[in-house]
Amino acid sequence: MNQFKPIFLGTVHPRSELAQHRRVVNSQKCVRAGGKHNDLEDVGRDTYHHTFFEMLGNWSFGDYFKEEACSMAWELLTEVYEIPRDRLYVTYFGGDPSLGLSADEECRDVWLRLGVPASHVLPFPLKDNFWEMGDTGPCGPCTEIHYDHVGGGRNAAALVNQGSPDVVEIWNLVFMQYSREVEGNLLPLPQHHVDTGMGLERLVTILQNKRSNYDTDLFTPILDAIHKGCRAPRYQGLVGDADVGRVNMAYRVVADHVRTLCVCITDGIYPGFSGAELVLRRILRRAVRFCSEVLQAPPGLLASLVPTVVEVLVSKTDIINENETAFLSSLERGRHIIERTVQQMEPSTNFPAEVAWSLYGSLGFPLDLIDLMLEEKGISLDSAAFNELAGGAQAGQAGNTNTHLDVHSLAQLRSSNVPATDDSPKYAYTLGQHGHYEFSPCQATVLMLYRDQSLHKEVGAGQRCGVILDRTNFYAEQGGQDSDQGYMIRLGQQDVLFPVESVHLCGGYVIHEVTAVETLRAGDQMQLFVDEAQRLACMTNHTATHLLNFALRHVLGDSTEQRGSHVTAERLRFDFDTKGHVTVEQLQQVEQVVQDLIKKNEVVHMAEVPLTLARRVQGLRAVDEGYPDPVRIVSLGVPVESVLTCDSEAAMQTSVELCCGTHLLQTGSVEDLAIISERQLVKGISRVIAVTGGQAKQVRKRELRLLSCEDNARRTKPSRFLAAHELEQDLGRGHVVASTAMPQWQRKELQTILKALQRTANTAIKKLELQQAEKKAQVLLAKYCNQPVIIDTVPADSLSILMKVVNQLCDKSPGSSVLLLSPQASGEVLCACQVSKNCLPAFSAADWAMAVCTQMEGKAGGSPVVAKGSGNAKGMQGALTTALEFAQSKL
Repeated sequence: MNQFKPIFLGTVHPRSELAQHRRVVNSQKCVRAGGKHNDLEDVGRDTYHHTFFEMLGNWSFGDYFKEEACSMAWELLTEVYEIPRDRLYVTYFGGDPSLGLSADEECRDVWLRLGVPASHVLPFPLKDNFWEMGDTGPCGPCTEIHYDHVGGGRNAAALVNQGSPDVVEIWNLVFMQYSREVEGNLLPLPQHHVDTGMGLERLVTILQNKRSNYDTDLFTPILDAIHKGCRAPRYQGLVGDADVGRVNMAYRVVADHVRTLCVCITDGIYPGFSGAELVLRRILRRAVRFCSEVLQAPPGLLASLVPTVVEVLVSKTDIINENETAFLSSLERGRHIIERTVQQMEPSTNFPAEVAWSLYGSLGFPLDLIDLMLEEKGISLDSAAFNELAGGAQAGQAGNTNTHLDVHSLAQLRSSNVPATDDSPKYAYTLGQHGHYEFSPCQATVLMLYRDQSLHKEVGAGQRCGVILDRTNFYAEQGGQDSDQGYMIRLGQQDVLFPVESVHLCGGYVIHEVTAVETLRAGDQMQLFVDEAQRLACMTNHTATHLLNFALRHVLGDSTEQRGSHVTAERLRFDFDTKGHVTVEQLQQVEQVVQDLIKKNEVVHMAEVPLTLARRVQGLRAVDEGYPDPVRIVSLGVPVESVLTCDSEAAMQTSVELCCGTHLLQTGSVEDLAIISERQLVKGISRVIAVTGGQAKQVRKRELRLLSCEDNARRTKPSRFLAAHELEQDLGRGHVVASTAMPQWQRKELQTILKALQRTANTAIKKLELQQAEKKAQVLLAKYCNQPVIIDTVPADSLSILMKVVNQLCDKSPGSSVLLLSPQASGEVLCACQVSKNCLPAFSAADWAMAVCTQMEGKAGGSPVVAKGSGNAKGMQGALTTALEFAQSKL
C-alpha cells in the first residue's frame, strides 16, 4: 500500500496524476521476510507461506466502501471463478474494548445480506482482523475470506485462523477508517478507503484444484529442476513428522527463496549488510544451507535454477565557502537591528532572546559574535531564554510536528477552502551582470499557522510553528534537494526577522518552519528572503547532479540507471546501477565529460509541459504517476520544445530529466566537479559523492600536494636498512590518502602506488633483516659451538630481527635450545627463544620466555617451540640467571 499512502493521509500533491484516482486495481510483487509482516520462518514448514508472492488488489480512495467491496469480492469468487460457496468462510473484526472499538457489525451484516451463512461469518480479535502496516499511519478493521480445501459439506469454521493447511486465507479486505498517531491513539480518517489483497499463488491453487501452492504450475517446474540437480528423492509434498529428514521442506524453501532472489535482484536489490539487502542475504544463505545439508546438492544448484524461475515468472528486467559580500550585507543589517533594539530597551535589562535568535537563525550570526557586539554596548543577552529557544528548535527538528501536516489538518484546510500554496516564485531568478544571480523578492500573506498537530490563527512569541502562506519563493524539500533557509519580515516592521529553518511540502501546502520572535497571526503581510548563498549552492549541486548522471550513462552505458540522489549546499550524492566495479579510468572519464560540459557553458532550459507530452521524450527516465501534471523538464543545451518533437533524438545526446528542483541557468557556473568518493553500497549499486565550485578546486590543490609527496617516496631507493625503514614510515601515510578529500580516481591510483611501494619496502626490510640475523648467528655459533643451551644478549633493532637470529642458530645447530635478550635504548629488553624438538614436551619455549620476562616485570607468549616477549632492563641480569636455571631444570 506504500505507493497509495499519500492518498490515505491526504498528502498527495493535488496536481499529480495519483491524486485523480478514485478506484484502482493492481498486481504487485511483495516480499514478506522482515519487519512487521514476516513470513520467512514459516516458509517450507507448510505449503502456503512464501517470502515472495504476487498480490492482486482493488482499491477505493473515498469512493466505495464496505458494501461494494464485499459484494464485488463475493461476485468475483463465486460467479466469475465459480468457487463453491460452501467452501468459503469470512471473518470480521470482533472489537477491542481497550481501544474503545466495537465489533464491525456493519461488515458482518453485509456478508449476511450477500447470502453467506451465519455459521460461515466469524468474528476475530485485533491481531487477526485489524490491519496496520506499521506503528503509525492509516489502518482499520478488515474482513478476510478463507477457503476450505477439503469441502465435502463439512463445517470448517473451527479451523479458520488456526494454521491449518486445509483452511487458508485467500483475500483480505481492509477498511481504512483510522490513522494511528504517534501517541498510539486512533483518529478517524476524514475519508474512508478500501485496500484489498489476494495472493495469486493461493488463488491459482484453488483454480487448479490443488491442495498446495507448490503443486501448481507456478512451482512444479522449479521443483523438477531442483530434483534434477540434487541427490534427494523427488518432492512428495510431505509436511511435519511425515517429512522425514525435512527433504520436502527443503524443496519448498529452495523453490520459494530462489524466486525471491530472482525478483529482488532484477529489481535492483542485492544481498548486502543492511536493510532489505541484509534480509535478501539471509534468504540466500538459508536456501544454500538447505541445498547443501538437506538436499545434498553440489555447489551451484541455486544459480542453476534461475533460468527456470525466469521462464515461470517472465521477469522484467553529496562546503560551500561563505560569500564575504553576502555576509558583509548581513552584518550591516544585524548591526542595525541590534542598535534599534538597544534604543528601545529599558535600562538595566537583558537583550531580548527572540531578537538574538532571529540574528542567529536568519542572518547566520554566531552566538559568540552576538555576545561580542552586545558586550561592546555594555549589555548582555538573556542566555537562559536563548537556550530555551535553541532547545525548542532541536525538539522541533526531532519530531517534525510543525512541518508535516496530519491528515485531519489537511482535510480541515481543504474544507475551509484554504488554497494550495503558489510556490512558482521559487523559480523567479535571473543571471545578472558579472555572472551574479538575482533572486526576485516575494510578498505573501499568512493563511494559517500549524503547531502541535493542529491549525491556529495565532502563535505567540518564542514558539515554533509551521507557517502556511498564499505564495512563497522558498524551495520545499523534495526531489532529493534540501529545502531553502532564510527569513521573513512583517511589512512595516523591517527589524524583526522570523527565521525560516526548513520548508516542507504536504498535500500542495508549503509549510515554513519558523520561530515566532513576535506574535504571528493569520492575515499578516510578510516579505520573504531566501538565503541566497545556500540556494545558489544547492542550484549548483543540483545542475551538477544532472551533468554527473549524463556522464555516468555516457561512460558506463545507457543501461546505467539512477537509484537515488541527495543535493545539499555542501555536496551531492548519486546512487546508480553498475554491472561491476567502477574503474579508475572510468571515474577519470566521467569527471572529464562533466568538465567538458561545464566549459561549454550550456544553457539550462526549463519548462513545464503536460505529462503526456513528456512521455514522448526519447530516453527519458522515470515517467510515472508520481509526477505532478504538468511536469517540469530540465534540458541542458537543447530547448525543451526541441526534445518534445516526436522524432527528435536530441534528448539522447544531452541531459534531459524530469525535475522539480532549482537549477543554474548556465552550466559554466558549476566551475568544477570532483568525485571524492565512490563505493559499492551492495552488489550492482554504486554511490558517488562529489563537490563543485570552490570546494572542488580545494580538492585539486590537496591532490597536487599529495602527488608531490608520493612522487618523493617513489624516488627513494630502499637500498639501505635505514632508508627502507624511513620509506616504510613515510608510506604509513596511506590513511591520509584514504581520508583526504580528493578525486576518487586519483585516490585509487595513489593507493595502488602506495601498496606497490609498501610491498617493495617490506621485501627490502625482510631481506636486510635476514642478512643482519645471519651475521649475528654466525658469531654466536662460533662462540657456543653446538652447546645444548645458548643464552646471551645481542644488539637487535627489532623483535623481528632477534627472532630471526634465534631461528638461524637453531637451524644450524638443531640440538640447541636458544634464548636471546636484546636491550633497547628505550630501557626495554626484547626476548626471543626456541626449544629444540629433542627436548619436547618437557621443555616449553612459552614457559621459558614467561619465566624470563616475568623476572623483568614484563610479558611473554608463544608455543612450546618458539616464544617471544619483553621486559624492563633493570631486571635483565636476574633474567639471564633465571633463563639458565629454568633450562637446566628441564634438561
